[in-house]
Amino acid sequence: MSIDQETPEIQDDTENHEHTEVLELEPTVEGLQQALAETEQKAQDNWDKAVRTMAEMENLKRRTQKDLEDAHKFALTGFAKEMLAVLDSLVLGLQAATGDSEEVKKFREGSELTIKQFEAAFARFKIETIDPIGQPFNAEHHQAVLVQAVEGAEPNSVVNVFQKGYLLNGRLLRPAMVVVAKAAEKPLEDN
Repeated sequence: MSIDQETPEIQDDTENHEHTEVLELEPTVEGLQQALAETEQKAQDNWDKAVRTMAEMENLKRRTQKDLEDAHKFALTGFAKEMLAVLDSLVLGLQAATGDSEEVKKFREGSELTIKQFEAAFARFKIETIDPIGQPFNAEHHQAVLVQAVEGAEPNSVVNVFQKGYLLNGRLLRPAMVVVAKAAEKPLEDN
């Protein structure tokens, strides 16, 4: 009999223990509210990260596109600079060819045609000539080799061009080498 009596007591303890565990597992309102707040904060943080990542990707896409466009636009820079040296030599040779003999005339004609072909090729590839005679001096596109007083010339204007400058798609390839006029000096008056 004693065995039967002990068994119900054990069952009672088990029932009480299960009942206690169920009570501990039931969430409280405060616990649920705190869990909800934490989950909402994590969701907001993830949303912020996603938005930032999308913005970074868009910026990277734009930057890459611009770099690619610049690479296409300015791919000829090195080649164009080398061709400028050849064109300069032709121009100097043409200037040095003086005389009225038939050979000199033919040389001049050939050189002039070659220079025109260079200029046409440059125009096709958006290489513009900077020939600023009579224009105001622009430090971004001109390099002053000499400043001198010139009668009748506007101060700070280009009065002579030693070497033309060039732009490739609006970007400076080489500045024009120029002579800039300065204001005429006024004689000192004696008092």
